[in-house]
Amino acid sequence: MKKTLVLHNDVREIPDLAAFVETLAEEIPLDPGLAMSLNLALEEAVTNVMMYAYPAGTVGAVTLDVDAEKDRVVFVLSDSGVPFDPTAVPPADISLGVEDRPIGGLGIFLVRQIMDSVVYARQGDRNVLTLTKLIA
Repeated sequence: MKKTLVLHNDVREIPDLAAFVETLAEEIPLDPGLAMSLNLALEEAVTNVMMYAYPAGTVGAVTLDVDAEKDRVVFVLSDSGVPFDPTAVPPADISLGVEDRPIGGLGIFLVRQIMDSVVYARQGDRNVLTLTKLIA
């Protein structure tokens, strides 16, 4: 099963992402707990693109392509914003206290914890983040 969702870089569209993931989870079908985890990871990744990929005041698109197979779901998140490789961000040191921890990095940490594979590529003028979750 293949599906695509296109959002603008506007966090007010995040509920559309949640509805998309919920529908996807019903169609595959996925365990509700797994669906919640996937929604959380995708929300983190998509929100980061919405907040940082495009200069302030610039309207841009965030595309999420999904390919659900028998044993895995592959999410491909792409945008034409500024080049940024989230996989190059060092792992967050969660052993530090909140006041000692630098700002940022927890979103990609969460995505890495939930997904089985997180791969970034710059393809032409697009950031492409491929997130794979094994489901069988």
